[in-house]
Amino acid sequence: MQHSLSIYNTLSKKKEVFKALNPPYVGMYVCGPTVYSNAHLGNARTFISFDVIFRYLTYLGYKVRYVRNITDAGHLEDDGDQGEDKISKKAKLAALEPMEIVQKYSVDFHQMMQSFNALPPSIEPTATGHIIEQIEMIKVISKSGYAYEVDGSIYFDVEKYNETQNYGVLNGRKLEDLINNTRDLGGQQQKKGKLDFALWIKAKPEHLMQWPSPWGNGFPGWHLECSAMSNKYLGEQFDIHGGGIDLVPTHHTNEIAQNIACCGKQPANFWIHTNMLTVNGQKMSKSLGNSFLPHELFSGEHPLLNKGHSPMVIRFFMLQAHYRSTLDFSNDALEASEKGFKRLMSAFDLLDKLKESATSEVNVAELEAKFIAAMDDDFNTSVLIAELFEATKIINSIYDGKTKIDQTSLDGLKNLMNVFVLNVLGVKNDLQATDDLAPVMDFILKIRTEAKANKDYATSDKIRIGLNEIGFQVKDGKEGSSWVKE
Repeated sequence: MQHSLSIYNTLSKKKEVFKALNPPYVGMYVCGPTVYSNAHLGNARTFISFDVIFRYLTYLGYKVRYVRNITDAGHLEDDGDQGEDKISKKAKLAALEPMEIVQKYSVDFHQMMQSFNALPPSIEPTATGHIIEQIEMIKVISKSGYAYEVDGSIYFDVEKYNETQNYGVLNGRKLEDLINNTRDLGGQQQKKGKLDFALWIKAKPEHLMQWPSPWGNGFPGWHLECSAMSNKYLGEQFDIHGGGIDLVPTHHTNEIAQNIACCGKQPANFWIHTNMLTVNGQKMSKSLGNSFLPHELFSGEHPLLNKGHSPMVIRFFMLQAHYRSTLDFSNDALEASEKGFKRLMSAFDLLDKLKESATSEVNVAELEAKFIAAMDDDFNTSVLIAELFEATKIINSIYDGKTKIDQTSLDGLKNLMNVFVLNVLGVKNDLQATDDLAPVMDFILKIRTEAKANKDYATSDKIRIGLNEIGFQVKDGKEGSSWVKE
């Protein structure tokens, strides 16, 4: 089938037809977590979105090298190179080695991604594992004249860079506006310009994480590590660079500047950014008390939640919104999503119970074309899910004997649903509670069938109505009775 994947590129501010630089290979770099605390739901949304992008590119036949880093050093509390290193600070408070903090929260992050059924990246490099590459990159940037040293710290000269390049190319802002809107920070006398950022920071003797360099002991700047690692594993220029929309103004803007200063080219052809999460219409933040950790969503133990939801329901809920739109968490939205997920999974589970006919009224090729059109349009999972719901109506209709399907079309339908539900969306049925009920429900339906056979319709109706009231729908078909949990 002919594909024409178009992706919204933050760089050009429009959708563009995707062409790989070196087909069938695709290089994709996504900025990973800073491992100083539990991964929050905003992180989860970004990485679930890129998991689907990774899965769909693979489905299209590309050989994707997906690099997602772990930031385990150099991320200060403030983007303006102020404050302490987040990991060192946490280590001091807990009286632990920084690498104990890194290990604890890296394990937590991996467990969370596994619970959401996200595939691991091809390579997961760490900042501390690439200090040499970062030092080498600083040397090249310094040699090209875009960096200066002050007392053992190295800064990137943004205004000098902007004389020949457009520093605000990604965020669409003019340098003058950026300078005027940047607050003066105390203790920043070292910098020539307000927007200059650190490539290497001189470490105070008490700083827990420091390495030797040509400029003395210190540690790398946060922005530099992604440039060094993307360069090492994907080359000076690659296909896709991604992350959350919050990384556009500073982190990704600085990455572009570093790469052009070092290699003379834009690091990535396509820049993809996921949007924010809100809760009941408000920005999700710890200070407002409305931020969730994934395990709180699973257990329901949070003041804002009515109940817990399974990881697949949360993943499905996130994919019901397009990755570039804001996603609002509310109990009503989660519960509606859970119902939809159950509906999809019930139909999916019926696939193996469908009976073929001699003729077919189902056009599988048409369904496939709609699924592909949705994903080819900037990975639009919300439209794909709407199309999957149309397919569930067809499956239910075949099961009820109202629609005919022949063996070839049935095989095609099964394959199509498997590919797009399990492989592309990456959801699977984790609603375990109903599995445990299966033998009990089958026993109850057997009693109901016997009651009907004995013309005891009062008992038969009583069982059906009673089950319906507690959320179980009984379906009577030619092959006997079946049940689904609403």
